[in-house]
Amino acid sequence: MTLTVDLNADMGESFGPWGMGDDAALLGVVSSANIACGFHAGDWDTMATTMKLAVQNDVGIGAHPGFPDLQGFGRRRMHVPLDSLANLVRYQFGAAQTMARVNGGAVRHLKLHGALANMAAEDKAMALACYRAALEVDPDIIIMVLAGTQQNAAAAELGCRTACEIFADRAYNDDATLVDRSLSGSVIHDPERAGQRMLEMVRAGAIITESGAHIPTRIDTICLHGDTPTAVQIARSVRGTLESNGVTVTRFSGERL
Repeated sequence: MTLTVDLNADMGESFGPWGMGDDAALLGVVSSANIACGFHAGDWDTMATTMKLAVQNDVGIGAHPGFPDLQGFGRRRMHVPLDSLANLVRYQFGAAQTMARVNGGAVRHLKLHGALANMAAEDKAMALACYRAALEVDPDIIIMVLAGTQQNAAAAELGCRTACEIFADRAYNDDATLVDRSLSGSVIHDPERAGQRMLEMVRAGAIITESGAHIPTRIDTICLHGDTPTAVQIARSVRGTLESNGVTVTRFSGERL
């Protein structure tokens, strides 16, 4: 049986005259894009440009909502009441849908960003609030979840279309959460290492943690961060390593858990 997996990247993170990452190059490699919605990064012009490029490259478009934290790039934890959090997701998702539509595309998935994602990976109630809000906007949206976490459990409870994600450029704890960025080795910059570890995980059908533990999981998509300095090289290495070892890179279907 042929193994298949999607390759996604977080992008659309430039703001006004300040550039972040090389989205044009990444869109020539990945099969899905998670596009910032203007709260943790990005702006209306960046959203429009990135979505237009995604359509031109036949790359699946995803809304990537985060905390309202431009200075901290959405990577600082915030405590927001669940009702307000739901509105935060609805607001950003709606903006993404409109911007995709006027640029000839459509939003097919939603993925939480940064600290919002990390907190929802630990807190099922928080994940449920975010995902229910998105599903109210579009019941057919595919929810991209951090595999093996409370995000995964929330999507299973909701019975929604789901894509289970692992990371090429981040290290894992033994509970399937990501190693805190403040710790040494949490971010992986070496493209060759990123490619090999993704091949190992896809073949194993498991997250492999820093301790060497294996956490069995469905793996639908692999993520890399567009703001990582070696992001384009990592994307090319991951895709090249997978394809040269018989793994097909293609968009996820969003099957229910």
